[in-house]
Amino acid sequence: MAKRHVAILLFLVSFPLPSSAQEAGLSEAVGSEIEYLVSAGRLDIRGVRVASGELLVDVYERNRFSLAWTRPEQIGELLTAIEATATDGLDPSDYHFSQVRAAYAQMLSGEPMAANDRAELDLLFTDSLIRLGYHQRFGKLNPNTLDPQWNFRRDIDDVEAADAVLAAIGSSSLSAFLQAQFPRGKFYERLRKGLAQYQQIKANGGWPEFPDGPTLRPGALDDRVPVLVQRLVATGDLDTTGFAATGNLYSESLEAGVRQFQYRHGLDVDGVIGKSTVRALNASVDQRIRQLEVNLERTRWVFDDISDEYILVNIAGFSAYVIRNSEVVWRTRVQVGKPYHKSPVFRDEMKYVVFNPTWTVPYSIATKEMLPQIQNDPDYFAKRDFDVKDRNGAIVDPGTIDWAELSRRNFPYTLVQRPSVNNALGRIKFMFPNEHAVYLHDTPSKYLFGRAERAFSHGCIRVEDPFDFAEVLLGADGWTQQRFKEVLDSGETKTVFLSRPLPVLLLYWTAEVREDGLVHFYGDIYDRDQPVADGLDEPFILDRPPAGG
Repeated sequence: MAKRHVAILLFLVSFPLPSSAQEAGLSEAVGSEIEYLVSAGRLDIRGVRVASGELLVDVYERNRFSLAWTRPEQIGELLTAIEATATDGLDPSDYHFSQVRAAYAQMLSGEPMAANDRAELDLLFTDSLIRLGYHQRFGKLNPNTLDPQWNFRRDIDDVEAADAVLAAIGSSSLSAFLQAQFPRGKFYERLRKGLAQYQQIKANGGWPEFPDGPTLRPGALDDRVPVLVQRLVATGDLDTTGFAATGNLYSESLEAGVRQFQYRHGLDVDGVIGKSTVRALNASVDQRIRQLEVNLERTRWVFDDISDEYILVNIAGFSAYVIRNSEVVWRTRVQVGKPYHKSPVFRDEMKYVVFNPTWTVPYSIATKEMLPQIQNDPDYFAKRDFDVKDRNGAIVDPGTIDWAELSRRNFPYTLVQRPSVNNALGRIKFMFPNEHAVYLHDTPSKYLFGRAERAFSHGCIRVEDPFDFAEVLLGADGWTQQRFKEVLDSGETKTVFLSRPLPVLLLYWTAEVREDGLVHFYGDIYDRDQPVADGLDEPFILDRPPAGG
């Protein structure tokens, strides 16, 4: 630390405040670099391409082509901020880490520097900060390029980007300024800690591969048991305090570690080590690190756009949460869309709840799935609570229809399921009207919640404990379980509006860290991780978002 203080003093001695003539020369050099950037459309400095061209021009025009980086502590803090991006799952080289470090060392050394060289370095530092700030605020990737249905905002409120950059550079502490600009809440911070944990596991040597073999059950003797112990210890699933090694015996205490591992990886928690558990055991530490990096990137896309109270559905994790004051106050298991009926990722606002709902069958389901069943079962409607309506909305006796003559191209009816315990939506649905016709609802298929992987729906989100969910949402307005029962017993459809709309975020996270600090990994059911991982490895491209809301 003392050496650094001496170096900074040397820097101040070597680079005293420039005279008016020197300022003019430096400004001319900066202006020349900017002019070249504008005319050529590109600028290379110390072997790297400046990526923030238009914004960089705006910054220096507003700064009247003066140097922006005039204090050594600014550059030191920039270097520290660049290095710290690795803890966010980002690549410091995207922000010219080696070039900034070398330039900082050169400037601290007191080595004389020509005006055009000093101007180039100033632009290099600013380009680095723009890149870093852009990634921290919006993520490295533009999610719209991965998902055209993405509807989260991508702007910087009413602040002009160039003004924000100059404010950061001119702040008394760049580190404090950046920290204040990017508060993402506890989900993100826990993910960062999870990444640090797995980076440390890698530094410790990772974990051994669990050999193939027959299904391993508790109580069995198997030569692979010692390897299993090492594997679980590496990730903290097996508490070695009080654990006594039992040679090749798959003991009860070892089973507890396996069950925790299965719980963390979205597997059936049965202590049985079959193919799925072996596959999870043998995912490498690098794969898990990349999974955490991918989900940190996803989190950067959304967490500047939320309030302190919202509903979050993690599609890949088959879970839904209610967040209040940035804390999870309620959680439930959910069923999501099948891989060929993917639940979409988007944001909307929950506005009302419907008790004893009807279900208007989508045309595609009615014609592709239900029509063949109706044609093969003369008693189809006698067994189910459906009304058949014509194009005018009038109810038609299904017995008068020649179903054999109908097809997907010729189906002039609408099928509506009446309220009942067998209704596909169950006894309650939670509405946030959207273009996808996706919402949260109850289901008669309760047994499917016992499955570890729960992708069974046509895209909507089925909630395991819907009336507990309803009480969390409506309890402050006097709704109780008894009152819900009275409405349900009436058999009448009833709509109840929330006292204020609540944001709903349908997201796709294959990794998360819960309040207890346990890192959870989930299967990539829709194969969405790899495109994000590939994008994180691509060169920086500035996809400049609009200023203003």
